Amino acid sequence: MDVSLTAAHWVYLGGIIVILGTMLMRKNIVVPAVIGTFLTAFVFSDSLVTGLASIFNASLVAARELFNIFLIISLVTAMLGALRQMGADRLMVAPFRRVMRGGTSSFIVLAVVTYTISLFFWPTPAVPLIGAVLIPVAIRAGLPPMAVGMAIAICGQGMALSSDYIIKVAPGLSAKSAGVDPDVVADRALVMSLIVGVTALLIAYFTQRRHMRRPAPELLSDWESRAESDFGKPVGDAPDSGATPTGGGAIDRIPAEAATSAAPPTSTAVLAEPVTASARQVIDDTFKSIRAAKTFAVLVPTAYLAFIVYLMVGKFTDLVPDLKGGDAAAMVGGIAALILFAAAATNDKKGFLETTSEHLIDGLVFAFKAMGIVIPIAGFFFIGNGDFSAAILGLPADATGPTLLFDLVNAAQSHLPQNAFVTSFGILAIGMIAGLEGSGFTGLPLTGSLAGALGPAVGMDPATLAAIGQMGNIWSGGGTLVAWSSLIAVAGFARVPVLELARKCFVPVVSGLVLSTAVSVLIF
Repeated sequence: MDVSLTAAHWVYLGGIIVILGTMLMRKNIVVPAVIGTFLTAFVFSDSLVTGLASIFNASLVAARELFNIFLIISLVTAMLGALRQMGADRLMVAPFRRVMRGGTSSFIVLAVVTYTISLFFWPTPAVPLIGAVLIPVAIRAGLPPMAVGMAIAICGQGMALSSDYIIKVAPGLSAKSAGVDPDVVADRALVMSLIVGVTALLIAYFTQRRHMRRPAPELLSDWESRAESDFGKPVGDAPDSGATPTGGGAIDRIPAEAATSAAPPTSTAVLAEPVTASARQVIDDTFKSIRAAKTFAVLVPTAYLAFIVYLMVGKFTDLVPDLKGGDAAAMVGGIAALILFAAAATNDKKGFLETTSEHLIDGLVFAFKAMGIVIPIAGFFFIGNGDFSAAILGLPADATGPTLLFDLVNAAQSHLPQNAFVTSFGILAIGMIAGLEGSGFTGLPLTGSLAGALGPAVGMDPATLAAIGQMGNIWSGGGTLVAWSSLIAVAGFARVPVLELARKCFVPVVSGLVLSTAVSVLIF
């Protein structure tokens, strides 16, 4: 099909090139995206008013389309804040310490626990939790610090986040830009993420196996003392680092009066100084808090496990309705909200209405800090999508918006190799380049849009290409290959140099990405 390209097409293409170049220079791409939106709209409409209005309209359209993602992030984060306040988050992982007897078992437990927690709650809360509870146990069991960092990064920032199968933020972003079903993208991304993750884990294990040592308490002491001299005060011990949950666990909050009163008194002391009523009340409250933390440590995993079972039953049988992407995400948010209310009421019976609001505000702030940068960037790529361009350009409601990106791809078809392998690896490379900015999510609108435009041209399902682009974006920028990403947190808790950790992860992760892309072209 012959496509007549206008000046607006070329301006839009120039914006994409500038954004990619800015990513390669490891700079923020919000300003190029906003300027690209303005220039594209101005050239298309030949109106300065439309160009200026498009800056606002693009972000508004993107925010409207993506707000459900922000809301679910905020609810889950708020729930975790309430659980952290009572110490339940630490108790949830405590049972795993019993099976960490050696280097190999510690590597496996770290991988499984990190993947599970990150799949349900994202790696952001998982890393401090594991850093505070499981990493010292793994070090004492003989697992080298570098292996600790690699296991956590590959399973959390890589395997769990790249599929994002439960919360479905990443599949939603990719699918929205590609114009496909988010559930299809999520299913294929899950398979791809497992291929990449298992491949990377195997390579990491065998490269680090020779550094494993026999379990010994001295290993933990050496690790802590070396970390003190190399990095100053350990990251994991900083009050604001997240290693110790805000407010401490229930046991950590025992007042000095209660501790003194709870100590076994001598018979003389009992006769001379009986335990006061206030001290008894403090002790009773403390043990109630411990019981509450234990209850929620069981309740939360059980609730989400039941939800997963429900999803699986609905997917493979007709016994219950099959929840689609939006409905499943809403269920995750609803469960998180109810647990938040219950946990807040348990923590503070009299003021739980206020504390619940505070947790929700903290969740919303976190969501916009983590994802807010995506809105203007998505707005630029939405202006090239016919489903959204009319609203951004201020066209009438019944008007058809321009399909700038699709037109550019159609015009270039005769010059592009009509090969699924070349296209798939091309989108993977673009995703990895986009991930260089360090978040893993800002490039998803780009790879999603390219997948929607290139898929039909090469005879591939756009959902598959969108999932491939998602793999490149998140494995690169989500925290495995880029040292200026959340990999910094992993390195801090493992107490290893972040650049060295990124270098060690490169071969395992890239090998997995290449294998996953090749397999995806063959099976999907």
